Amino acid sequence: MTLVEASQLVRNRKISSVELVQQCLSRLDQTEPKLKAFITVTGEQALEQARMRDEELARGQWRGPLHGVPIAVKDVFWACGTPTTGGSPLFADYVPEENAAAVEALLRAGAVLLGKTNLHELAYGITSSNPHFGTVRNPWDLERIPGGSSGGSAAAVAAHMVFAALGSDTGGSIRIPAAFCGIVGLKPTFGWVSRYGMLPLGFTLDHVGPLTRSTRDAALIMECLVGWDPRDPFSSPEARFREPVDGPITFRQLRLGIPTNFFWDRVEPAVLQAVHSAITQASQAGATLVELEAPAADVLVDVGRVILLAEATSVFEQRLSEREKFGRDVWLLLQQGRLIPATTYLQAQRLRGQLIERWKSLWREVDCLITPSTPILPARIGDHSIRWHDGTVEDLRQAATRFVRPFNVLGLPAVSIPCGFSPEGLPVGLQLVGPWGADGRLLAIAGLFEEALGLSDLQPPAL
Repeated sequence: MTLVEASQLVRNRKISSVELVQQCLSRLDQTEPKLKAFITVTGEQALEQARMRDEELARGQWRGPLHGVPIAVKDVFWACGTPTTGGSPLFADYVPEENAAAVEALLRAGAVLLGKTNLHELAYGITSSNPHFGTVRNPWDLERIPGGSSGGSAAAVAAHMVFAALGSDTGGSIRIPAAFCGIVGLKPTFGWVSRYGMLPLGFTLDHVGPLTRSTRDAALIMECLVGWDPRDPFSSPEARFREPVDGPITFRQLRLGIPTNFFWDRVEPAVLQAVHSAITQASQAGATLVELEAPAADVLVDVGRVILLAEATSVFEQRLSEREKFGRDVWLLLQQGRLIPATTYLQAQRLRGQLIERWKSLWREVDCLITPSTPILPARIGDHSIRWHDGTVEDLRQAATRFVRPFNVLGLPAVSIPCGFSPEGLPVGLQLVGPWGADGRLLAIAGLFEEALGLSDLQPPAL
């Protein structure tokens, strides 16, 4: 059952919010010991919230499309009275006295908070193998990673513990776990969703977005989240979630951009096959395929890595004396950030601005860009690298982020949806990227693919 379906059932009084929460808690009790998707489960609070939602509905008060529906949020978002750890001992005792802007928006729309999800430590990694709170496992194969850093959020949604979850995305941390777990993950336009009350990682790269089981669910969440917030200095006064204004979209109306460079290099065969199959289906349905060069995509990856290394270290600089509170991989990344000269960081930001301008002209030619979400399938837990068929070895983190990181640098909306499976039954993600501010239209296009492929609300067999 999707979030949209659950919302309709609650509103029509065919199921109560309490019953929904009880079902989710039962599912959580069954699957959480295997997955380690949560750091904090707020079961009693959720049941109390659900009772309030049912009472409100009995009085004719409907808060909105999330009324009475259980959700979860990554443990980087403040939730009033609930610990916010960031997946790190640094914040083990931190209990915020207010909600993050995004959490408040979801609660205002009637959502019920079931808990805080596990993640890669400090949201700085792609495996979600957390040395402090446990290794999150992929619902499709318990010996594989769910992706990261929003791995707990993705696993919880894919395993049907909750109907949606919040994630954060600094270099692919929503789209990678969405791809690996066979769900939908949207990184919105930069500045479209407030980051107030979210533990930061990269000031100019952090995004807040939803992980859901369908594109319609993602659109529903975005309707609640998007808007200007003066408490976030990067929040855009232009933030609006606009549905397509020209009526229902069909493939025949669309010009789909197919990059001729970068996004097809060093890709696992199963990923290539699934993505090419999805593109072929769109073409057969009438879409126009436009081959084009993605401007300086490889440079964008390097720019993004430099900016993140410098910004993440600046965030945690005052805590680096507490070595025992950091896992090894995060510690090494933070030490690398200390080696970035100020001039290199500023040059990266200057180049970023130039590349943003170059990409603006691309949207005169196409409605969206299509790439694999990641070049790889979910890796086995404990793996640190991938060996390609030509014998070259690539760091796992760099491989997983290669196709997603450019769009954090550009600030463009990008969504990952499931588009097929490998022979072993592992999900493959398709990434669609749109112009600045076109989040609603991008989700509508993604919905066409979702309908054509028939891959929404999947049920992982591993559970």
